[in-house]
Amino acid sequence: MRRTAVYRDPMFLAHRTGRDHLESPERLQAVFAELNRPEVAGQLVLPRFEAAPIEAVAANHSSDHIQTVAATAAHTAFYLDADTRTSNDSYAAALLAAGAVIDGIGRLHRGEIDNGFCLVRPPGHHAERDQAMGFCLFNNVAIGARWARRHLGYERVLIVDWDVHHGNGIQHSFAREAEVLYCSVHQYPLYPGSGALMETGEGNGQGFTVNVPLLSGHGDAEYARVMETLFVPIGRLFRPDLVLVSCGFDCMAGDPVGSMRLTPAGIACLTRRLVQLAGEVCNGRLLLVLEGGYDLDNMRTGTLAALTELRGGPLAADHPVFLPPGAEGRLLRDAAPSDGIDQAITWARNWWNLP
Repeated sequence: MRRTAVYRDPMFLAHRTGRDHLESPERLQAVFAELNRPEVAGQLVLPRFEAAPIEAVAANHSSDHIQTVAATAAHTAFYLDADTRTSNDSYAAALLAAGAVIDGIGRLHRGEIDNGFCLVRPPGHHAERDQAMGFCLFNNVAIGARWARRHLGYERVLIVDWDVHHGNGIQHSFAREAEVLYCSVHQYPLYPGSGALMETGEGNGQGFTVNVPLLSGHGDAEYARVMETLFVPIGRLFRPDLVLVSCGFDCMAGDPVGSMRLTPAGIACLTRRLVQLAGEVCNGRLLLVLEGGYDLDNMRTGTLAALTELRGGPLAADHPVFLPPGAEGRLLRDAAPSDGIDQAITWARNWWNLP
């Protein structure tokens, strides 16, 4: 079995957004309860980690933005925008979330773990250089990618985003850079309104943003097709030193903000293919980072499905096998026709020599 690290901390529950807010501590409480079972925790690496240094956050965010988020520590409740609420512990939680990603990348680099999952909040992929938005304060994945390039000398980083919402903050962070490849599959149109097919990067970064905007109703088989025909072959051509995943479970069926239809088997399939890709191109260096997901049962089952694939087997005897060996092929055969996927493949061929 692989050495899979899980990053968790009570501080991620201290980020309070209000009783009626979707992005609540309850999202993680059910997951943490499962991972706290001795027979489950014993199968995982549970590192100690520290908050991200300000200079690491400042590599992706302006000083004004950092100061704005820091100022929320003086308020029991504060609105950074209509959707993005904070409490007096939110700034510390946001720094710790980014710190988890940095620590995970460092441990992957040193060979101390094989892969990992940062179960953090607040989430990050909507956060812009100068703005908190969409429940996100600091862009955890973007901060991690910049840290890997600046401090570890990594030449190329692949970011895959399957949250139901497009990760505008990640895309804008690297739109002009050819060293970070951003691949997103998301419901469209939907908040935040970005992520159209023709958004492919700018200048030297042209072609290094790959958006797959899909209408509602796509499920496991269609997402498996996106991974198999687009993200995996492009990843092979790009040959990253590190693979990061913005892992949102709001793409799963029943989520209150999305209308996609993934099941735990779909999450398992996506994770399995990225485990395999990372094994091919970057010595297995793969780190998932939690983004959205607002159905509590989906949070639990989606997390377990991903962790099962990262580790290479169930964490406990009473955990199901979400995707039997070889079942990816069946999913691909079951994929319904999709104009959105067909168009994305055609468009990507402008930059990538796809089969």
